[in-house]
Amino acid sequence: MGPLSNIKVLEFSGIGPGPYCGMLLADMGADVIRVGRKGTEGIENKYDIHNRSKRSITADLKNEDTVNEILKLIDQVDVVFEGYRPGVMEKLGLGPDTCLKRNSKLIYGRMTGWGQDGPMSKLAGHDINYISLSGALNSIGRKDSNPLAPLNLIGDYGGGGMHLAFGIVSGLIHALKTGEGQVVDSAMVDGSLSLMSFFYSLKEMGHWEDKRESNLLDGFAHFYDTYECSDNKFIAVGSIEPQFYSELLEKLEINDEQFKDQHNKELWPELKEKMATKIKTKSRSEWVDIFAGSDACVTPVLSMEDAQEHPHNLERRAFTKVDGFNQPNASPRYSKTKTEIRHNAKEVGIDIDTVCSEFNLSREAF
Repeated sequence: MGPLSNIKVLEFSGIGPGPYCGMLLADMGADVIRVGRKGTEGIENKYDIHNRSKRSITADLKNEDTVNEILKLIDQVDVVFEGYRPGVMEKLGLGPDTCLKRNSKLIYGRMTGWGQDGPMSKLAGHDINYISLSGALNSIGRKDSNPLAPLNLIGDYGGGGMHLAFGIVSGLIHALKTGEGQVVDSAMVDGSLSLMSFFYSLKEMGHWEDKRESNLLDGFAHFYDTYECSDNKFIAVGSIEPQFYSELLEKLEINDEQFKDQHNKELWPELKEKMATKIKTKSRSEWVDIFAGSDACVTPVLSMEDAQEHPHNLERRAFTKVDGFNQPNASPRYSKTKTEIRHNAKEVGIDIDTVCSEFNLSREAF
């Protein structure tokens, strides 16, 4: 049983970061009931990883009788969260004021791109838009290229779903101590700004240039970048500390005196060319063998397929196979409470009868 066992969560269906937040809570043992749209019953996709370990019901939220039953369900849960535009839940009669009056200990999570207020709060957007306003997008990519979209990891998942999960758990702790519930306003633009905190700090201290590929951690340094091997595969080099950098040069068999001046930024472009030429002489597997067991901070750049077979990931059971679906395991891990993936995503709406029975709801209203 995970650390959140016995915590009951009601998730109103959405896409991306909201369901990911629900997945994190379910991975930690929470009983997450996902409310889908009426008419989607019977849809089944076990590969929908965001909905693993959750129960599934559907509801017509425009039906007053259904909303009344949903409110009875909300009376009995610890957490509600939604990912609609500001004002939508209020129009449905399920806004935080209504819910908190009924359940004063409730944590009410709200996931949006721009937040519940502000001039852009009601506008549409996606990950790339939210991180474009935080400085994150402008910082990623080569100096002679457009800014590169880093998948949707920063806005949707790091600054969004993970941030909301942290906010919900923090709110739960406060509620357990005080008996007071509250609203968690999680905006992806805010979350991506939080993830950029370190770089705003470096910039203020004069250690970060506000342009791409000009700094230690953005691919400018020859000792912190990716390099192509002779087989057109890549390795990642992150030899920042002097002792690790020294080991890097030793393993690469580089004796060039210029490399001793590690942090001279004027030399970095030239040193990078020399390193690239050296690394290109061997295959990725050859470099993996050379750096095996080394503290030089050199690793292969793996595809998703390769990652599932890497010895370290296998030893730590970083992936787990559930009903034939090999997927990333629950994280983090705990010394006392055991997390587990209870099941893959269920058929939409399949739990409506058991949920209505357990929470004493009118089945006819659904």
